[in-house]
Amino acid sequence: MPMKVIKAKTAGFCFGVKRAVEKVYEQAGQENSRVYTYGPIIHNEEVVRDLEKRGVQVINSQDELKELTEGTVVIRSHGVPASIYELIQSRHLTLVDATCPFVRKIHRIVKREGENGREIVIIGNASHPEVEGIRGWCVSRVTVVGNTQEAENFVPESPKGVCVVSQTTFNYKKFNKLVEILSKKRYDILVLNTICNATEERQTEARQIAAQVDAMIVIGGRHSSNTQKLFEICKEECTNTYYIQTLEDLDVRSMQSMSCVGITAGASTPNNIIEEVQKECQK
Repeated sequence: MPMKVIKAKTAGFCFGVKRAVEKVYEQAGQENSRVYTYGPIIHNEEVVRDLEKRGVQVINSQDELKELTEGTVVIRSHGVPASIYELIQSRHLTLVDATCPFVRKIHRIVKREGENGREIVIIGNASHPEVEGIRGWCVSRVTVVGNTQEAENFVPESPKGVCVVSQTTFNYKKFNKLVEILSKKRYDILVLNTICNATEERQTEARQIAAQVDAMIVIGGRHSSNTQKLFEICKEECTNTYYIQTLEDLDVRSMQSMSCVGITAGASTPNNIIEEVQKECQK
């Protein structure tokens, strides 16, 4: 009997990532222009390598940015602090903003609420570029909370209250749990669930599929935050959950005795990689 394969409908590029990648390819296709991205455009090594072949270079720090005298700098989907915009403009470089619109919305929220006197709590991973970018738009006290211990330790200071936002790719269940802890701290907490709808849908669908299969394959870059969270969610429901970047990482022989396999992928995983894995499982 052939193996049954269930592929998540939400697997692959989300709106923000698709938009960012298309913007870079569009710039790379233009002649006589040096193109740079501030940080890898998305957390997928295959895409970044392909762009490098087309002449797109990755800038990893402000110091590298300061050395540029000409060219186009694309701000990636994760967004950057306000200071990076100012630096690009001061260097008279061409700026192409590919920040995900959902992330830009968070930038506007934290700036507005900070100007109103509220301190900001960002629920997310402190070292993730999206969270670093959000911090860079805060004009008042800001705290990043990523786990229950950090939520318990948080002591609000502003008399004007607290505004809580979230990294767009954060685990929805974990977000609610941390908000519950924070809400006990004081009454004037404004909670804005800024987890992207696509993230919520992807996580919900992944959990449902993982609960009904013999094995679950999660495809995505090793540095992709949303893929790591998908893996954690699937692992809770299905012990045989595999995290792979490409087909090369998959040991299909270990699945030969399984009758049903599920596949999902992070928001920065190209469709061609998902299709390759699906075809291999169906052989």
